[in-house]
Amino acid sequence: MRVIRPTIAPPRTLAGAARTALLAATAALALPALATQLPPQNLSQMIAKSDLIVSGQVTAVKDGIEDGLPFTEVTLKVGASAKQALEPNSSYSFRQYGLLTPRKLSDGRYLLPAKIEGMPSWQVGERVLTFMNKPAAKSGMRTPVGLAQGKFSINGSKASNAFNNEGLFEGVKVDSGLLRSSEAAMLAKRSGAVDLAVLQGLVNRAVKNNWVATGVMR
Repeated sequence: MRVIRPTIAPPRTLAGAARTALLAATAALALPALATQLPPQNLSQMIAKSDLIVSGQVTAVKDGIEDGLPFTEVTLKVGASAKQALEPNSSYSFRQYGLLTPRKLSDGRYLLPAKIEGMPSWQVGERVLTFMNKPAAKSGMRTPVGLAQGKFSINGSKASNAFNNEGLFEGVKVDSGLLRSSEAAMLAKRSGAVDLAVLQGLVNRAVKNNWVATGVMR
């Protein structure tokens, strides 16, 4: 069985095939190294960088290849949203780079899933809160801000990301007199799951009142 790594576009010539193979091998080596150096993102940065903040339940996860790009498509049943108004109980879908399982191509070769450290995984049935980047200009793919840092799994009334919220509130400041006691206590945590209602409440107020852009929250 012949296998290949994900490529950006199918080669048209033997020379193109060689270049593609080299690029794929380079990417396979480089991506984990880059992800290992993933810059920490605190809550203020996630709010500032996100194009959409959405919570809901994952209803579908599927993969495929389109225009030479391997993708995983995730669909949520929307519970709540900020920065963009999504209807509760509506469906919201997005695509991130990479496959779930190997795919057999028309020439008999297999395209393997990319192992990108830090890329979030999604499971049907899980409840999540995610801070989404803008879609890429050409591919339309998008990921949470800070990759797995910006995806929070919800268990009961608690929410935490893949890093147990470590560094989530590091350096976050809010002008005096604006925080509720529960929010101040949450921001004092160095790691660990947090109350979902408190987190969403703070995020919603920060977005509604434009705290980050005006420097009230930083």
